[in-house]
Amino acid sequence: MAGTISEFFGYRVEDKSKISLKAAAGRKCPFLGTACTKLLGRTREISGVCAIRQKKAGSPSVICCPNRIYAEDYKMLHTVSRMAFATELPLYAGRAAVAKAKSNGGAVAVFGHGWGGELRLPKRNGVGSYFVDWVLARLDGMGQLVDFTAVEVQTIDTTGKYSDARKALKKDRSIVSDTVGFNWENVAKRIIPQLIYKGQVLQREELCKTGLYFVCPMPIYERVLTRLGGKEKVPAFPTQPAAIHFLAYDYAKKSSDVTFGKIVPLDVIEEHCTTVYKIQEAFSAISLPDGNVYGNAIRKCLYG
Repeated sequence: MAGTISEFFGYRVEDKSKISLKAAAGRKCPFLGTACTKLLGRTREISGVCAIRQKKAGSPSVICCPNRIYAEDYKMLHTVSRMAFATELPLYAGRAAVAKAKSNGGAVAVFGHGWGGELRLPKRNGVGSYFVDWVLARLDGMGQLVDFTAVEVQTIDTTGKYSDARKALKKDRSIVSDTVGFNWENVAKRIIPQLIYKGQVLQREELCKTGLYFVCPMPIYERVLTRLGGKEKVPAFPTQPAAIHFLAYDYAKKSSDVTFGKIVPLDVIEEHCTTVYKIQEAFSAISLPDGNVYGNAIRKCLYG
């Protein structure tokens, strides 16, 4: 399998504008406004890789860094807040939201990724398996907690390496392929079981009235649906405590429609709300192959 880097420090790899080169030279993430936090495994060197594309013609650019989803000053959080609470409220980091809610007639407290500190949740068998990426808590005009929702963000994990492709970009912005690929197995092994478990935990929360929001790139959403057997296996349901809301993000415009020196914007391409029980049911309904597939494969290998 071969692939290429498609976004580097926030900008398309084809972009050789001053601003994109400056971001790469300064190793800066334009989405967080800080140094890139994505580190390479062994060397712990700053990666700068935002998205990957397979070398096959027509392959989409798939986001591999969660910070890419936080473009436009965490626009995604504002989108989820509007959907969950059916109103437009300002967002503040954790405890700071209490005073703001009293002066503004309401506010949303945000916990996650440096916004409001880590929520002290109990651990299950010594592991913090309850944790979600974000919690948005709505406060009324008295600063009292009214309800909350949870957000899980998932981008694609990669296989192979992109060190040669990265070195070429750093050197002279050359675009070369490498052995990097996508770890689609995580869709079945890790992502779906986590959605089921965390969705069931949240359903037991008296103040979580909208369930879990699962935010991911469009290709991951499509893979999840394929693994579950399609939308007909996880039909649409209204918002409820047992809900799983899929928010599939992708590039809002073609790269060719965005001038150099500009970041390609993201948008919600598709929304789908189902329940944790429908996901669990579909995930458990394994589709088996025909009988004797192993025996037939052995015979074919032995005898042709």
